[in-house]
Amino acid sequence: MATDVFPDTVLHTERFVLRPFTPDDAQDTWASCVDPLTQRWLPLPRPYTPEEAMAWCTTGSHALRASGDGIHFAVAERDGGRLVGTVGLKRTDWRVRTSEVGYWVSPWARGRGTAAEATRALAAWLLTEQGFHRLELRAATGNTASQRVAAKAGLRREGVLRDAGFVHTGRVDLVVFSLVRGDLAAAPADDRSAAMDGSPTEAERM
Repeated sequence: MATDVFPDTVLHTERFVLRPFTPDDAQDTWASCVDPLTQRWLPLPRPYTPEEAMAWCTTGSHALRASGDGIHFAVAERDGGRLVGTVGLKRTDWRVRTSEVGYWVSPWARGRGTAAEATRALAAWLLTEQGFHRLELRAATGNTASQRVAAKAGLRREGVLRDAGFVHTGRVDLVVFSLVRGDLAAAPADDRSAAMDGSPTEAERM
């Protein structure tokens, strides 16, 4: 295990629990990752098999935390416990105290503000409890749904990285969003409360 790792953590929002993946999430993970919209913007294996979903839920997501790269949460409904997506951190720089967020939402949970609510909770945890200075999101310029999520979660658009990413159809430019610790301190009281408790503002497609 790496020296610098995030603690094994469970976070709560108004509607969701952000927790480690378990084998019980494998079926819904598979159904989410074979969805055409998920496949359009994420360079997941194609075809994505049930075995790959089980490996992610039982070993892959946990190994990335142990390596120090980040931490990956299953986003589950507080009522019923069903998986509705994932939100996680990757490419963590422990010396500079920065990390990059990523997410996807299951087809049956889209249009309900799921990703924005989960991202707000993760951002508040990272920048306050974990003492980080910057959270970053990179989304393909064509992935407008992901960009709406970033804005609703409080991240600010910074610019475009040309030819910096890839999807199944080829190379893409990436829009960069960020949230820094000072953004939380500068936000109006109502906005700070929303960021800390993860309560949703309006629905998004992702």
